[in-house]
Amino acid sequence: MDHPGDLMPAQLVAVNVVHELIRGPVRWTAIDKRPVTGPVPVGELGLAGDQQCDKRFHGGPDKALYAYAEEDADWWSTELDRDIPPGLFGENLTTHGLDITHALIGERWRIGGPKNGIVVEVRSPRDPCGNLSARVGIPKFHRRFVATGRVGAYLKVVSTGRVQAGNRIVVVHRPDRGVSIAEASGAA
Repeated sequence: MDHPGDLMPAQLVAVNVVHELIRGPVRWTAIDKRPVTGPVPVGELGLAGDQQCDKRFHGGPDKALYAYAEEDADWWSTELDRDIPPGLFGENLTTHGLDITHALIGERWRIGGPKNGIVVEVRSPRDPCGNLSARVGIPKFHRRFVATGRVGAYLKVVSTGRVQAGNRIVVVHRPDRGVSIAEASGAA
């Protein structure tokens, strides 16, 4: 089921993988994600060609992918009076037409077709560190980011396959009740 009120199907705007590792304020980071073209294989631990530096906070089965909504990036673009291109916040998947901020923990999405697409499950909100602040060039931005609840979602890969920009996203399961990403982030 799609979220009520959707006029157009949700879709994947960009698939982003690490461009280069950079030295953050405290440690190395793979936050420099940029869009790639064509289909990208997705395994249980994330996108082929991507990596995470600090596995204590990023990666693993429950944080295999990080999704961020284009609508939230557009909100930040207005708020900061600057362009927010796909991948700037370190997300692997940039979406459109999917309310990630109000997605429920345990919600499942199918991205792409039933034969080669993937199924993911919303597991937790992102809790960014100072590397996000350094990436956008605004001191302590990561705290401001969290305060809005517009933090995006970490996803578990339930069914592996391939994804690419333009893939349709369908909410295939939404719990009857639960905690939203914004609530779990402490912002709501």
